[in-house]
Amino acid sequence: MSVAGPQPTTTEHATVAASRAAEDPTIGRLVADASRDVSRLIQDEIALAKKELKTSVTSGGLAIALFAVAAFLGLLSIIFLSIAIAFFISMTGLHLAWSFLIVWGGYLLLIAVLVLVAVRRLKKVRAPQRAIRQAQESAAVLSRRGS
Repeated sequence: MSVAGPQPTTTEHATVAASRAAEDPTIGRLVADASRDVSRLIQDEIALAKKELKTSVTSGGLAIALFAVAAFLGLLSIIFLSIAIAFFISMTGLHLAWSFLIVWGGYLLLIAVLVLVAVRRLKKVRAPQRAIRQAQESAAVLSRRGS
């Protein structure tokens, strides 16, 4: 046995159909919503990337500053080490001026060795022959297809 309630009238059917039609999105509305959502998603991704990049740049800048300070302190320590070596040489009875000249000569010798090694390395630098040849072959193939 079923309990039958009042049956809806024709106007009620029309109202329900109209409200369902208002709830059912059209293709245009779906495309507009999807476009808006994709746009918002891209904007959020860009904002996140900016925040991450800002954090990375800040950390990188601080790291570079710390490296610069360390390099400066390293340069100072080389100077003090050079002075100490000169004084140690002077303890052998050699005049202090000659001791400093010996340290300076050692640096000149080190500079000469480093320059020679650098020149030898530079002579080994060659143009990327295989990459150039492959690019030329690719250009030739593409020009044949275009013709």
